[in-house]
Amino acid sequence: MSTDLSVILPRVLIVSRRSVRKNKFVDFVGEYHLDLIVGYGAVPVIVPRVSGVHMLLDSFEPIHGVLLCEGEDIDPSWYEEDTSGLSQEELDEIRRLHVSDTAIDKEKDSIELSLAKLCLERNIPYLGICRGSQILNVACGGTLYQDIGKELSVKCAENKRVTHINYDNYDGHRHDVEVVENTPLHHWFKDSLEDGKMDIWVNSYHHQGVKRLAQRFVPMAFAPDGLIEGFYDPDAYNPEEGKFIMGLQFHPERMRKPDSEEFDYPGCPFAYKEFVKAVVAYQKKLNNLTTVQKPVKLNKEMENKRKIIVRSFSHAKNLYNAGRGTTSPRDSELEIGAEFLESNTALSVQQENRLKQMGATVRNARSYKERVKLNEEREKMARGVMRKMSVEQLSELLSFYHTMGQICSEVLDLKIHGLVTPQ
Repeated sequence: MSTDLSVILPRVLIVSRRSVRKNKFVDFVGEYHLDLIVGYGAVPVIVPRVSGVHMLLDSFEPIHGVLLCEGEDIDPSWYEEDTSGLSQEELDEIRRLHVSDTAIDKEKDSIELSLAKLCLERNIPYLGICRGSQILNVACGGTLYQDIGKELSVKCAENKRVTHINYDNYDGHRHDVEVVENTPLHHWFKDSLEDGKMDIWVNSYHHQGVKRLAQRFVPMAFAPDGLIEGFYDPDAYNPEEGKFIMGLQFHPERMRKPDSEEFDYPGCPFAYKEFVKAVVAYQKKLNNLTTVQKPVKLNKEMENKRKIIVRSFSHAKNLYNAGRGTTSPRDSELEIGAEFLESNTALSVQQENRLKQMGATVRNARSYKERVKLNEEREKMARGVMRKMSVEQLSELLSFYHTMGQICSEVLDLKIHGLVTPQ
């Protein structure tokens, strides 16, 4: 089996949900999510919500994307200390009405919040559906309504109230949302919008939702009662460049016509399509930073020429380090190296100047050797530190120094040509 990262399909992590079957806990993920991820060219990797997994997330590397979807209510201690002024009687009533959702799963909370924060730190593509959008908001400092009916609906006029969950018509229930212009959601559904209107009908399976949206996000849709039904980070959205941070409160993957696999709107699967596009681009970007180029193989003639040039530079180095002694190489051997420097167009003027400066200034062999020894010790220490770093950390470090190297090279070139004046 190949271990080359460039041939591994992009990996999307999805955390499972726990349920009870035949008196035993089982973990599952909705198949619609898996079908769309696979269909658009990525591999779903299911992260089981079992004890201790939040401490083992490094074992799931490389991570090219994270999709978080349905699940129980998030423990309110993650986003606020009190219970939004709800009485104990109201909390008990909420638990009776929403039995399957109000059983807090702290292990799933820990795993998903850890993954969400990881995505935000590394700019890993993230798509949150329903609970996954709430996790994203909480991870960024936002808050949630613990119950929309008790905290939001009661404050709305009768004609603005929305049923956000209907157990009697679970998959068939829809309510309208107003799409915000010039957002990704608008671009995906614009062909389905009626003239002069910005409304689409979405499914709804939740009794909680975004209360205070985290500052970095921009809303993409609102329900008539004012609840935010979708949001994204405009500074982290460019699928072609591997950027995608988004949350949707509704389930576009389940918006299908009755007894059919046909979507309600052509734009329904676009969130998954653009998400996977970003995942693929992110993987390519990551691979470009971590791929080590293989050495070029030379034919026999070129290899002989290489050895002659190496020998010439070796003689030159000995002269620089020790000065001219009793034994001197033939002039022809040094001329080979000189001709190579003069004819090699791969060397820039800056590099040639640096070589001349090095040849003119290396005089004291002892101090030179001491510097070499010090550099070797520093290199050894650096290698020890880097061996403990993850692939992503090394990639970020490499990218940083590559950028710094480019800046240094540009400034150095300007200084050599006298184009930079001290400020």
